[in-house]
Amino acid sequence: MSQLHVAAEQTAHATPEAVWALISDVSRYPEWGPWSAAGYQRPGDDSPRGPGAIQWLRSAQRSYGRHVTSVERILVAEEDRRLAYTVVGGIPVRNYRADVTLTPDGGGTRIRWAASWDPTLAGRIVLRGLRRFYPEMMAGLVAAAEKNE
Repeated sequence: MSQLHVAAEQTAHATPEAVWALISDVSRYPEWGPWSAAGYQRPGDDSPRGPGAIQWLRSAQRSYGRHVTSVERILVAEEDRRLAYTVVGGIPVRNYRADVTLTPDGGGTRIRWAASWDPTLAGRIVLRGLRRFYPEMMAGLVAAAEKNE
């Protein structure tokens, strides 16, 4: 069975280090994205924000009368290059994995944020929302990276 996918890609006129500073620390996500709060439930195995870390993000918008809080486990954290995580709670997706890759591009950074998950009924419903969410999230990230550069 084929997986569901969503992705956003854009170039920021900022260094990979500037973008990494924003994506590698979930507590900074409310600065640039549609979240009202974010933090860590537990540190990573070898570093506070590295593989094994459990992070959470609370949506700024209410869905069905409440704020949605996504809980994620960091799988990969390659400084200035790549971040990967899986959703472990909060949204009804199964086998959700997202990869954020940063590639130097001229004087800036090409950012690609892509995710895939199982095509369950709930996963299909989530897909509709994430198709709107990912471009909004990416625009906020690029604007913040360029501002902080």
